[in-house]
Amino acid sequence: MGNSVGMLELSSIAKGIETCDHVLKAAEVELLRASTLCPGKYMIIIGGDTSSVNAAMSVGEEIAGPFLVDKLLIANISDQLMPAISSTTQVPTSGAVGVLEFYSVASAIVAADTAAKAADVHLMEIRTGFAVGGKGFITMCGDVSAVTAAVKAAEEVSDLLVNSVVIPRPTDKLYEALM
Repeated sequence: MGNSVGMLELSSIAKGIETCDHVLKAAEVELLRASTLCPGKYMIIIGGDTSSVNAAMSVGEEIAGPFLVDKLLIANISDQLMPAISSTTQVPTSGAVGVLEFYSVASAIVAADTAAKAADVHLMEIRTGFAVGGKGFITMCGDVSAVTAAVKAAEEVSDLLVNSVVIPRPTDKLYEALM
């Protein structure tokens, strides 16, 4: 995969799809997610080595033009970030659960990377705007102290935080619902 992740958010779905094509042609990057967001926006998330992601993002920003709403590039990401974005994470189903909710997808991605680097937690998912009104949220699990530390670290570096919770002993049914 690589060690960097980039995200572009556009206010036009049509322009977003066109931009995605140009981004993927610009450099050898992995498409982690490309989808519509509420309310009528389009998001592209790519991963790969830092120079490839930088090159692809530059082309994407140029093509998006005035339709670009937000962008994000993180180098040296946690190994857990890309699987959590692409919903391919395999995590244990025990321990505490932490949830952080943001008004912005970019804020959720930054928070997830920070949380995974701050404590011994397992990222479960990074939900990026689809079916949540354009918001982003992350879920993680681990022992109570690690989840608490990870949530606190993510809160400190993130903007547009809506809410966060740590659930010390979630039910098995909650774990099933989150997976």
